[in-house]
Amino acid sequence: MPSSSRFVLNVLSISQIQRFIPRKWKQSTKEVFPQSNIPIPGNCVTVNEPMIDSLVNSLKNFAREGHLLKAFESFALIQRHVSCDTASSVVLPSVSFLLLSCVNNKSLPQGKQLHALIISMGFEQHPVLVPKLITFYSKFNMLVDAHTVTENSDILDPLPWNILISSYVRNALYGEALSAYKQMKSKGIRPDNFTYPSVLKACGETMDLAFGREVHTSIIASNQLWSLFVHNSLVSMYAKTGELDTARCLFDNMLERDAVSWNAMISGYASNRMWNEAFDLFEKMRVEGVEFNAITWNTIVGGCLQLGNFKGALHLLAQMRSCGIHLDSVAMIIGLSACSYMGAIKLGKEIHGSAIRSDRDSADNVKNALITMYSRCKDLEHAYIMFQSIETKNIITWNSMLSGFAHMDRSEEVSFLFREMLQSGIRPNYVTIAGILPLCARVANLQHGKEFHCYILRRAEFKDYLLLWNSLVDMYARSGKVLEAKRLFDWMSMKDEVTYTSLIAGYGIQGDGRAALKLFDEMNRYHIKPDHVTMVAVLSACSHSGLVTEGIRLFERMYIVYEIAPCLDHFACIVDLYGRAGLLYKATEIIKRMPYEPSPAMWATLLGACLIHRNTEIGEWAAEKLLQMRPEKPGYYVLIANMYAAAGCWSKLAMVRTYMRDLGVRKDPGCAWVDVGSGVSPFLVADTSKSCGDELYPLLDRLSELMKDDEYVDRGNFELVDDVLEATG
Repeated sequence: MPSSSRFVLNVLSISQIQRFIPRKWKQSTKEVFPQSNIPIPGNCVTVNEPMIDSLVNSLKNFAREGHLLKAFESFALIQRHVSCDTASSVVLPSVSFLLLSCVNNKSLPQGKQLHALIISMGFEQHPVLVPKLITFYSKFNMLVDAHTVTENSDILDPLPWNILISSYVRNALYGEALSAYKQMKSKGIRPDNFTYPSVLKACGETMDLAFGREVHTSIIASNQLWSLFVHNSLVSMYAKTGELDTARCLFDNMLERDAVSWNAMISGYASNRMWNEAFDLFEKMRVEGVEFNAITWNTIVGGCLQLGNFKGALHLLAQMRSCGIHLDSVAMIIGLSACSYMGAIKLGKEIHGSAIRSDRDSADNVKNALITMYSRCKDLEHAYIMFQSIETKNIITWNSMLSGFAHMDRSEEVSFLFREMLQSGIRPNYVTIAGILPLCARVANLQHGKEFHCYILRRAEFKDYLLLWNSLVDMYARSGKVLEAKRLFDWMSMKDEVTYTSLIAGYGIQGDGRAALKLFDEMNRYHIKPDHVTMVAVLSACSHSGLVTEGIRLFERMYIVYEIAPCLDHFACIVDLYGRAGLLYKATEIIKRMPYEPSPAMWATLLGACLIHRNTEIGEWAAEKLLQMRPEKPGYYVLIANMYAAAGCWSKLAMVRTYMRDLGVRKDPGCAWVDVGSGVSPFLVADTSKSCGDELYPLLDRLSELMKDDEYVDRGNFELVDDVLEATG
């Protein structure tokens, strides 16, 4: 075929090509072999059959090996030498085989030329070639052309429409799939059991429950034989559209089930967060001895992860491996996430090793999960190695590494990495900023926090992300800028319990408990329900402000009014409330009566209060309890030592020092971040290496004198209380 003709075929659609075929010529070719209904243009030549067989075999061999040009040359010879008697049995299979080869070899131009030849030969309605033409165009995602071939066909068999509808579904064109199904029905073509699964999947993906029910009715009315595939599709459709009761009824009444049936029902429960039902069905699946596939395992393991049952997730992953199921990328990411939350670095390394052996460690999503796992397990060295091993870093990769440094309060590394990300051309998203803002609050880096505030304001895409605005309120509040936090709070058009909690906590840090309570009352007036974090914030605000009566009243109303069961953190706030007020016996009663085992922090809180209020009796009791727990935090041992020193128990003081030596516990020097104008700089206790130290330390000494003059602490016990404050934070 000349090159100019080849160009025309590449740019013309099927309907345009058909208009170029002379009707008179097509009619004349059909008269050649009216009895066979297979017209062949030209004169019929009679040759021996062995030659034709040899040409057909050559055509097939060339096509299989990808030599389409030689295959077409063989086809030309077949056309030239075919006899009238063998045309039906030779030409048609040859065209069909060539068309399939064009699909397998991804040869679009040659396939289009074949289609033109089919039209010129009058084969465009042939029931064998029409499905192959639809498949050909579908494989190249030319679904408009595939649709044209289908709707121009007079074939009453549903096969061509089934191929078209499934192609639409495979390309996520669900609306087009449903339209094709309706067009098929309007032509009087009856769907079969191969039609319904694709149509039902389209209904499920578009959440078109009403049309899904129509299709279900059509299936019942068709009186066709029961099909497992159709029944599975019905269960999946109803589950995806939220009709879980209907889906379960269909599932329970199935004549037989396979792994797809179980997975469809379990996935339905999972997508609707009905995890108890999903877990129950999973156990039932085990009892019945159904073989699990990776999808079912991953769904259930993912459910454990979402519910915070990290040990359960890892246990199920271990069972997967014991059953001979290799962990895929999804399972590995779930396992690494569980290890991240638990700090289980040893198990995380085992999963990493498994990923290397199965060559799944090259996937970027697995590498991102590894970065997060190592970061959360405080192994930033390996996290950074993984980060550097990724050649093309996306925003998820950068966020994973930034989050790791931020989690460890490595502000300098975060600043450096953030600038490097911007220089690489990656723009931060809301996850990036929401991960860094809390770090700005923790290290009192208000300048960077303000810069992020400006960055957010300049970009309209961040306007509706409440998470960012909440983080900004929290950043200002924790940095001591409560007025700025309140100004931003008043400006925000949307608020939730996190917004209120952040500002309440800010007032609590400043010791303004009245303002915190007023904000809490406003929160209730607007019917924003507080959560357990809100209650911790407001109780802590009462504690720091000496509002004992108000704090106890709120604690008593927690369960009755707000339906929040008090947890250990809430009891710790009440112990702190009583302790700061000097009501130490009431604090001990709370500890003894609460349904939880006291934490080291709670004993330290009571011990600190005893030191301040000089109650050596309760202090010694708290010190012994804290010492029995053998805590790792060095500040706790300082508290215990000070308690024994105040009580004159020198032998016990020596024992504490022995404990610290044996456990390898060393007290880290106190550290503070100070804004020196050009940036935020860390200062250690007695560190004279800073260039501005000569100016800073006299200022701190003067502040200490002012604190003594204003009687914030007793002069005689200033050093002791200083240790207490440092240890308790």
